[in-house]
Amino acid sequence: MCGIFAYLNYRVPRTRKEIFETLVKGLQRLEYRGYDSAGIAVDGPKKTTHDLNNNSICLIKKKGKVKALDEEIYKKDLVDLDENLHTHFGLAHTRWATHGEPSALNSHPHRSDKNNEFVVIHNGIITNYKELKEYLITKGYEFESDTDTEVIPKLIKYVYDNRENDSVTFSTLVERVIQQLEGAFALVFKSRHYPGEAVSTRRGSPLLIGVRSEHELLTEHIPVQYKSGHQKEEVRENSHNRTDSSNAINSNGDGKPVEYYFASDASAIIEHTNKVLYMEDDDVAVVKGGELSIHRVNRQAGDDPVRAIQTLQMELQQIMKGNFEAFMQKEIFEQPESVVNTMRGRICFDTNTVILGGLKDHLKEIKRCRRLIVIGCGTSFHAAVATRQILEELTELPVMVELASDFLDRNTPVFRDDVCFFISQSGETADTLMALRYCKERGALTVGITNTVGSSICRETDCGVHINAGPEIGVASTKAYTSQFVSLIMFGLMMSEDRLSLQKRRTDIINALKVLPELIKQVLAVDEKIKEIADELHHQKSLLVMGRGYNYATCLEGALKIKEITYMHSEGILAGELKHGPLALIDKHMPVIMIIMRDGCYTKCQNALEQVTARSGRPIILCCQDDSEMIKNAYKTIELPQTVDCLQGILSVIPLQLLSFHLAVLRGYDVDCPRNLAKSVTVE
Repeated sequence: MCGIFAYLNYRVPRTRKEIFETLVKGLQRLEYRGYDSAGIAVDGPKKTTHDLNNNSICLIKKKGKVKALDEEIYKKDLVDLDENLHTHFGLAHTRWATHGEPSALNSHPHRSDKNNEFVVIHNGIITNYKELKEYLITKGYEFESDTDTEVIPKLIKYVYDNRENDSVTFSTLVERVIQQLEGAFALVFKSRHYPGEAVSTRRGSPLLIGVRSEHELLTEHIPVQYKSGHQKEEVRENSHNRTDSSNAINSNGDGKPVEYYFASDASAIIEHTNKVLYMEDDDVAVVKGGELSIHRVNRQAGDDPVRAIQTLQMELQQIMKGNFEAFMQKEIFEQPESVVNTMRGRICFDTNTVILGGLKDHLKEIKRCRRLIVIGCGTSFHAAVATRQILEELTELPVMVELASDFLDRNTPVFRDDVCFFISQSGETADTLMALRYCKERGALTVGITNTVGSSICRETDCGVHINAGPEIGVASTKAYTSQFVSLIMFGLMMSEDRLSLQKRRTDIINALKVLPELIKQVLAVDEKIKEIADELHHQKSLLVMGRGYNYATCLEGALKIKEITYMHSEGILAGELKHGPLALIDKHMPVIMIIMRDGCYTKCQNALEQVTARSGRPIILCCQDDSEMIKNAYKTIELPQTVDCLQGILSVIPLQLLSFHLAVLRGYDVDCPRNLAKSVTVE
């Protein structure tokens, strides 16, 4: 979806140029979330009039990537870049269009009026924006964009204009606004009426706050403040908004310098601080007078009354490209390390035991279940398809694999003795999150498999596995796929530890996992050959990828990678379905990639190969090393090391990841930022 970043420096002198640089750098870290337009809001120059406390807000918005916005800032002589600002709050946003085409007018921050009294940045979708917009238009408010977001600043202006007295706080206005909103949102507000104050809130979309101070924080646990009733809220306003040391973060006493960073993702914050607070749904975070406090309108049973400051383990170099051309390329080549990190501390190769710490307390309950339901979207769904067969074998349970959107559309029956897995790299995928809540309502045990600590799926599932793949910046997922794959295999191994009949199978898989990183390195060594094949294919308009058995998921995932970043039509085809329609596409002009490994489907895949060659097809075959039969019948081959059948998909997907990368480069496209797509899909 979109990327939110905001920076508040309280009694920490910064020039306006330094503030711009901080905001732009934050957006660049989040650009994988959206990149069709970007914008910034900062304090404008002081005016000679006494109107609105002599405050103004300057908006700079530009269609295109963050680089275009950065250039725009210095083109326009709107503000004094060298002016020192001791306390300042700035907003920044990079957009992925959902309502309204990419344009400066539709980009964020959005404003309440031509005087910029309130401005807001938003990640998510407001589903009732049409009704709100119609109402606000009848009240005389004028709209200038095609977005759903614009109703939010207009609505807060309406609430402000109709306030009962002048002592209404900024946080109270925001609380009233979000009670009228339906859908998903992460919001950060800035106002001329409340200079130096920041208010943020979320529901369904991620938002976290980084805290940086040279002084030790008085507390790392912030009690949530609740309102006891709506009628008395203004009478109690002073106590509600008080932020003393008992209910707010401040730095070693009142008035000490402190900086706050608001972001959709930790990758934008880590270079500034490793101290972060993850906001919960319907939290309202307020920074006033340099102090951070958390507010909620209502208290519900089971709510955690405290928000804790956590320490991030992420390193800055993990989100840098290094010597690679693109993040995607870097992440493909990181896979020998990322699969090791996924397995580290979980598999004991000496005793052939597997322990997933996040699941061990629920293992008995999982073993008693009637079926496993594995739910995901896109690449995460393919990881589920890739491991379904081995999970059925090792757990001896029926395994359903579901696309989250379709699962919800069908109102699929779910029972209390089901165990439901939710796979998401970001942990914020909207459809997967809604499927999780659907299953929780029906009493099923929920298990999260994510790559993002503190994400919504992490927090809302009963238990889970963190795949430890490290930050993934490229929009097209690569290393997260292989780590999800390994995580699901480890779950199957843990479930089958006491099955005597499966011990040999388990030992074979565990031994194969031990050498997997070295085998991945061998696959990466064929990069130059794959580049040569890409050079031959990059003018093509379509590409078929065929396989069956354990490699069917590889076909789906490889075809998806090619679609995502090369914009070629590509289709993953189950080789067993070839005669049921797809064979009509085969001729000497149609590029075909076939995955034929020495496994249980080898003979069947040979039959499919003969059908392709009989129609003058020129198949490029991914096969095992020294497979003379395949080499003889192929137009070209990519030879891969052989491993146990259920892990072969990890090795066979990497050439397709590399092929998609080289095709995109040769076709002149931006590998990390494919058109119309974003990394974290936080809307339905």
